[in-house]
Amino acid sequence: MSFLGAACAARACQSRLSRILVTVMLVIVVVLAGLSLSCGKSSYTATAASQNAYVTLPASGSVLQLHINGATGTITMGAQTPVTENTSPTGLALLPSKKFLYAINSRANTISIFNVASDGTLTLSGAPVPAGGSSPNAAVIDPTGSYLLVTNNLTDDVSVFSIDAGSGALTPVAGSPFPAHTNPTEILITPSGKFVYVTNPNIGAITAFAFSSSDGTLTPLPGSPFSSLAGGGGGAFGLAVDGSERFLYVTNPSASNPPPNVSTVGNISGFNIDPNTGALTPILGSPFTATNGIGPSAITVDPAGKFVYATTTGSSSSIWCFAITPTTGQLVAVTNSPFSLAAGGLFALIDPKGNFLYIGTQVGNGISGYTYSASTGAPTVIVGSPFSTGKAPGKMVLSQ
Repeated sequence: MSFLGAACAARACQSRLSRILVTVMLVIVVVLAGLSLSCGKSSYTATAASQNAYVTLPASGSVLQLHINGATGTITMGAQTPVTENTSPTGLALLPSKKFLYAINSRANTISIFNVASDGTLTLSGAPVPAGGSSPNAAVIDPTGSYLLVTNNLTDDVSVFSIDAGSGALTPVAGSPFPAHTNPTEILITPSGKFVYVTNPNIGAITAFAFSSSDGTLTPLPGSPFSSLAGGGGGAFGLAVDGSERFLYVTNPSASNPPPNVSTVGNISGFNIDPNTGALTPILGSPFTATNGIGPSAITVDPAGKFVYATTTGSSSSIWCFAITPTTGQLVAVTNSPFSLAAGGLFALIDPKGNFLYIGTQVGNGISGYTYSASTGAPTVIVGSPFSTGKAPGKMVLSQ
């Protein structure tokens, strides 16, 4: 090869190497930019998909569909089911398959079954069915989607129904309703489906059951009911469990506090859950309280199991935020808690991905929405919050 030819070949090789190096550098820049965005993101994912949600409107006798923006958490109102007088729907439960929604009609002592369309709209499926007790209130569905459980305030029991997966029809299980002591109110079933806990505000206690996934029956746990009060006053209203079902937290809205917090009212009781028996034992340091004198009612645990949020009612409502000590379940108030933010005691829930916190408020007849820091737990108001529902909401469920 001539000298000139060799020089040209060398220049061509250098040109190709330069193009390769430029391409590699561009790839590295893009990757680093992606990592920077990932490391700097807040507690919510901006690309999260939007979803439907539902809320009962007791004063309107209806259920309202909501649309939640997955990037911002803002809520817009969707279709509302026809108003049905003298029903007062409160509790709400959505089947895991998202095919059927159940509304608990407290005044009518019935349960309405709704078909859920692909766009999330609701259509009533036949006539409401008897709730099995008087003044039904709250409802949950077991993790398998096979059973619906409903608390009955005035008959002091819990109704359990098997769910037909094809039609959504409800059939009482053998032995239903099951005695649950006086005034059973809120109810939860643990993530594994092994245990059911019900609050009894009038006696400041938690009624506990073992749950049978084979036939839906409830068996009282030894030692039940478990007291939620360390002092006097009223207690045991809202309750929440962490995802590992190691710890149960219960709000006591008007409980007296032991020293040195005797000047405040209301607290949160924390319990260890025995993984084999479901029995409850107080967490060291329980009950946990905040610096203000208004007790919390609604409560929730974030999906990561890091924080507990509890809310108070009234014109000076606030949000209590505690960090969960992983080894013991003890609650430690985060910096600046309680937060003087518009809240309410109707419900508190966080979407399963840990993006947004929603709280039902009586004062604004609507829903307050927040993002929260994944590191500090501090809540931040979503733009446009609170979102009006026209009438005070009862309970809310998300479709995720």
